[in-house]
Amino acid sequence: MPLPRPMKKLHCLTVGPLAENCYLLWEDAPAPRPGLVVDPGDDFPKIRDFLESESIRPLGVLLTHAHFDHIGALPALTEAYGVPVWCPEADQPLYHSPDNGMPPWYPAVKNLPPLSSAPLPEFGFQALNTPGHSPGSTSYYFPEEGLVLTGDTLFAGSVGRTDLPGGSETVLMHSIRTVLFSLPPKTLVFPGHGPRTTIGIERMDPFFGMP
Repeated sequence: MPLPRPMKKLHCLTVGPLAENCYLLWEDAPAPRPGLVVDPGDDFPKIRDFLESESIRPLGVLLTHAHFDHIGALPALTEAYGVPVWCPEADQPLYHSPDNGMPPWYPAVKNLPPLSSAPLPEFGFQALNTPGHSPGSTSYYFPEEGLVLTGDTLFAGSVGRTDLPGGSETVLMHSIRTVLFSLPPKTLVFPGHGPRTTIGIERMDPFFGMP
């Protein structure tokens, strides 16, 4: 009989001028604890200090999508730890685009690292295709922990914007209704901005027209 997978801990660091949620997940195991960084939007020293305080050894970086406010700390993070970065395939043109910024306040990120072809599935998550906010927006579902990281697809009481290049309100709503709302109602939702919620709470919002 295989040994049970160690449970994971999760911590949210709100980083950058747009208050993006960077998530750190790590196994509840003896140090150094293997972990993942999801959407390192900015403030690398803040991310590094938390990793060191918890003796977390990052195995890689996951991106829910490639918008500039979710990737700002990538150059420093990968230089410090030498970890692979995975970005959804449909968002890779955005990842490499010199226009992926909000000038003049937030320029495109320079010196981005190359991307890995594997999203580290051995860490016990499912990569759910949830486009609409961006062409490749992806949510990461951890069934054993009962949580999902939704990036900018689904927020507490709101949804991601669809007026950016490659966005689509129709596609976004389809992703939420058919993919995210198929998860168990008690699933904790950790979005790319703002507080957490649950699938059950959001499913009851009449905005979505769910039965």
